[in-house]
Amino acid sequence: MARYILALDQGTSSSRAVLYDEDGLAVATKQAEFPQIYPQPGWVEHDPEAIWASQLETAQAVLANVSPKDVAAIGITNQRETTVVWERAGGRPIANAIVWQCRRTAEQCDALRREGLEPLIRERTGLLLDAYFSATKVRWLLDNVPDARRRAEAGELAFGTIDTWLIYKLTGGRVHATDATNASRTMLFNLREGRWDDEMLRTFDIPPSMLPDVVDSSGVLGECEPSFFGAAVPIAGVAGDQQAALFGQACFRRGDAKNTYGTGSFLLLHTGETPPSSEKLLATVASRLEGKLQYALEGSIFVTGAAVQWLRDGLGLIKDAPDVEALAASVDSSDGVYLVPAFVGLGAPHWDPYARGAIFGITRGTTGAHIARATLESIAFQTRDVLAAIEDESGIRLDALRADGGASRNDLLMQIQADVLGRPVVRSAVAETTALGAAYLAGLGVGVWPNLDEIASRWRSDRTFEPAMSPDEREQRYAGWQRAVERAKGWAAEG
Repeated sequence: MARYILALDQGTSSSRAVLYDEDGLAVATKQAEFPQIYPQPGWVEHDPEAIWASQLETAQAVLANVSPKDVAAIGITNQRETTVVWERAGGRPIANAIVWQCRRTAEQCDALRREGLEPLIRERTGLLLDAYFSATKVRWLLDNVPDARRRAEAGELAFGTIDTWLIYKLTGGRVHATDATNASRTMLFNLREGRWDDEMLRTFDIPPSMLPDVVDSSGVLGECEPSFFGAAVPIAGVAGDQQAALFGQACFRRGDAKNTYGTGSFLLLHTGETPPSSEKLLATVASRLEGKLQYALEGSIFVTGAAVQWLRDGLGLIKDAPDVEALAASVDSSDGVYLVPAFVGLGAPHWDPYARGAIFGITRGTTGAHIARATLESIAFQTRDVLAAIEDESGIRLDALRADGGASRNDLLMQIQADVLGRPVVRSAVAETTALGAAYLAGLGVGVWPNLDEIASRWRSDRTFEPAMSPDEREQRYAGWQRAVERAKGWAAEG
């Protein structure tokens, strides 16, 4: 009897379902977009019911030609931090979901910072005090949706990130749970003790009754309603998207690291069973297996692939995103041009919301090809910025960097990355490791794969890119990048 794993990959702009076989190979894929809602500048919302409908549609599509009895488990991975609050009786959301990108609670964060609470929040949760995370979003909903706070204090409302919402819907409302990776992104989770933090709940004025149970990232937590897929398939794996990608890259041990090249880029370093401390990065849960927490340091880069999209949509230099490789390769170098893609500020390790995009070093001889090459170089330079911070704060030096994500298919970018880092870049044979990680967690949870060693044995590289740039040139180019970044910082600051 064939055994399949259904991975649900719920992202910021689309929901995707991938059906994997026992060899970890994708046998069916379906993707569906859903609407983005922008009520006012800086606000981003999703309709939770639209998310659910799109995810159910894709899942049913990939299972159309498979007997439901042959599906061993479901794994879930999701956009992180996005916040949903719904009625326990009936499951109706009280408002649209507030998306991780939404900045409506920035002033709330500023007020908490003025109260001197940022060091405590950092120490307890491993996170920066920022509107990015879930806690201030929950508080905003309680304070702004009519009667919400009273109902929450009466135990009538439930909170969850998108994984929790999908679990609730899949189980017909029987299970209200999240895994430790998603919990660690809420700013309500005690990173060291592995539980919801009472003081953080008081700080953000959130009733404990709203919160889901925190479970392992791998292991059966419930079964879906048989009416959805024709059988009561167990849900056995859950992780936030970047942690799922780390797992999909078989980064299971201290010192393993991956960088996912997407719209932005996220570099995660597995730090083992000891929670890391950091000033410039985020400390987060990598996974919780058999009750044991594993940790990671995370460097979040806001704009990488999005800069290539800007070349296409904003400047019209290319017709399709993959065209950037040929255009950038048509010149031998960027000829002293640096592009700093701080379109929405700078993330790790700079954390400057007032930085703005800039191009430096333009001369009369500068062409679109030079700007295209500088754009690819900006992705590599930002990754070096984060990698340097990770190595400095962890004391771990990476011998090589594992790469995945859509932009990792760009050979020129991967070669530039190896040159800028001065060490090999190993590209995964599977570009989209997020869904694969969710499948591995679920398969591990039901015994399709017996242990981590078995999963690790399945990992394959597509190609290794070796550095070819001289050390002197590498450092000279990187010094120019650092100068450019300093000039882009603070541009939008008042005054």
